[in-house]
Amino acid sequence: MNRTELTAKLEQALKKKISACTTEEIYTGLLSITQEMAKERHTDTGKKKLYYISAEFLIGKLLSNNLINLGLYDDVKAILADNGIALSAVEEVEPEPSLGNGGLGRLAACFLDSIATLNLNGDGVGLNYHFGLFKQLFRDNKQEEIPNPWIGDTSWLTKTDVTYKVPYKGFTLTSRMYDIEVTGYHGRTNRLHLFDVETVDETLVEDGISFDKTDIEKNLTLFLYPDDSDDDGRLLRIYQQYFMVSNAARLILDEALAKGSTLYDLPDYAVIQINDTHPTMVIPELIRLLTTEHGMEMDDAIDVVSRTCAYTNHTILAEALEKWPMAFFKKAVPQLIPIMEVLDDKVRRKYDDPSTYIIDKNDTVHMAHMDIHYGFSVNGVAALHTDILKETELSNFYKLYPEKFNNKTNGITFRRWLLHCNPELAAFITGLIGDEYKKDAMALENLNSDKIIKNMKTLHSLLAIKEAKKRELAAYLKETQGLEINPDSIFDIQIKRLHEYKRQQMNALYLIHKYLEIKKGKKPITPITAIFGAKAAPAYVIAKDIIHMILCLQQIIEEDEDVRPWLKVVMVSNYNVTLAEKLIPACDISEQISLASKEASGTGNMKFMLNGAITLGTDDGANVEIHELVGDDNIYIFGDSSETVIKRYADKSYVSKKYYDSNPAIKEAVDFITGPEMLAVGSKENLERLSKELLTKDWFMTFPDFDAYCKAKEQAYEDYENRTGWARKMLINISKAGFFSSDRTIAEYDRDIWKLS
Repeated sequence: MNRTELTAKLEQALKKKISACTTEEIYTGLLSITQEMAKERHTDTGKKKLYYISAEFLIGKLLSNNLINLGLYDDVKAILADNGIALSAVEEVEPEPSLGNGGLGRLAACFLDSIATLNLNGDGVGLNYHFGLFKQLFRDNKQEEIPNPWIGDTSWLTKTDVTYKVPYKGFTLTSRMYDIEVTGYHGRTNRLHLFDVETVDETLVEDGISFDKTDIEKNLTLFLYPDDSDDDGRLLRIYQQYFMVSNAARLILDEALAKGSTLYDLPDYAVIQINDTHPTMVIPELIRLLTTEHGMEMDDAIDVVSRTCAYTNHTILAEALEKWPMAFFKKAVPQLIPIMEVLDDKVRRKYDDPSTYIIDKNDTVHMAHMDIHYGFSVNGVAALHTDILKETELSNFYKLYPEKFNNKTNGITFRRWLLHCNPELAAFITGLIGDEYKKDAMALENLNSDKIIKNMKTLHSLLAIKEAKKRELAAYLKETQGLEINPDSIFDIQIKRLHEYKRQQMNALYLIHKYLEIKKGKKPITPITAIFGAKAAPAYVIAKDIIHMILCLQQIIEEDEDVRPWLKVVMVSNYNVTLAEKLIPACDISEQISLASKEASGTGNMKFMLNGAITLGTDDGANVEIHELVGDDNIYIFGDSSETVIKRYADKSYVSKKYYDSNPAIKEAVDFITGPEMLAVGSKENLERLSKELLTKDWFMTFPDFDAYCKAKEQAYEDYENRTGWARKMLINISKAGFFSSDRTIAEYDRDIWKLS
């Protein structure tokens, strides 16, 4: 379709001239024609189909991503520009779907993109959350939560005729399936199936994000991860998860039957990827449906399901491997209990190790255990993560099923994280090596040649792009959040879910240390802007205390005329995909500082690397593979090894107070948390609780890595001053980022697990 035809098509949808339309009208028209063209590429070809079931799909805004994938972006941008309208202004109109939280959901979104790009037959299945996680506000230097609605009259959602009856104890809910088209880059269109309940009542939410957690008929799809600090909240999660998998199971069986399956051959027609433990109940639910509604014997049903389901483990944290009291199942979905008891009994008859049982002595159901025993594949998401699963966290299962375990290092879709959010860098790369990398990311390796790496003009052009993106970010944050930052400073960025293992608290302690050093007269050569973006789970008290500490520090520095020109601390509110698309291209130093052995993979590290930021991090998760690819000179690695950390946990030898007593810099920074400056702008209760947590527990070992972190950070700041040397580091990182394409990850999933192609 040429530009003239595309212009006519858009004006037909708008029913008037483009120049006469508001940005809202343009958005609605573009959404309409994009959906229409996406549907034209939809196909269900392929006998076998993947069903990627996930509680989260952090898909971000879809308009520009779909325009890129459909090959329309440049033409639409030019057509709008000819009519005095910026596509970026239209993008701002689009609400961001509230369907995810962090890396788990963003990974699922990247995977759907790559599945379609590789022309694989695969759909996502999840829930249609009306308010998502929550919208984050800051008041009195604290996080507050309010609903984050995104479903309006104009939406990417398409209502379908697919409905199912979902049985609970004492009542039944009728579901409704909504679809979002998932476009591949010059590939097919697949779908994201989102199930909802039409009795949901958004007015149930009254104060902040509080609502009646017991009124399941009205609350089921209001929020992602409802507060589970009480039994009603935890029980609601069971209701949600069962709703997701019961609908998914029925859809899978219906589609297989429609293609001619006898259901005994279901593995020839379907493969189910269980993304973390939230969808685990699909295993007993499928068995229930096969036995009660399709007349299959229990052993046959178990065999069929075990050859259909595969499990991705995303965590090393024991707290994140879901365990539910049997009493919850009795209250919500008692029909699953006899099946889970049979599954557990089979394990007990075969193995003597109680640590591998599905139902433990306390009548608690271990969801990951069910996935491992009754799935045919178990994969980790980075090389180190998978090794730790095999050697420590799941070693008891690895001994039983070594053939099931495999690694699939995570990836990101370059279409969104380069072509869309950094078109200037994409054009620069294309000018140097052509555009093969857009389909085959490994072609980025062609940047790593002496002709390019040593060309001063090329290096200065790359620095100019980074400088422009920093100025764009500064303007955007001032306009949208009232935050003023210096684009001529070093942008040191940590954006990710707020959790103690990710160690935002260590970054903040360094910034306190740096603040005090500047007060003593030790000023940096180039000013530093430290940017945070993170949401804390509403019931995660210490995480919210860390946010409070950062916001208090932000205010103190902003009000200090001596320090403000040299150091700035900024925490953006309501961090989401849209903000990430602005922050990542502007970043100089990427903070990936999780405690070694605790981050399964990370994908932010990959997005930053692709956009020319240099990683400052521990040898943890996918940082290990980034380190191997770029070499010691193009990354800043610090801190204790995963082996050291694991040993410390095992022998319980870590005592945080010893580090505090023996390290003056740590003592000074920790004392500052409850010192007069912080108490003047913050809450005594929050600050004292955080200080006590660090001094008596520090479960994620902030103090042992503190000196090494400070040293590595100062080295990075010093190296930044050699601008062409820094640009070479940037280019080498970009050139090695190709391995982290989600296209590569999905090709490996298909080759080793799904076998669709």
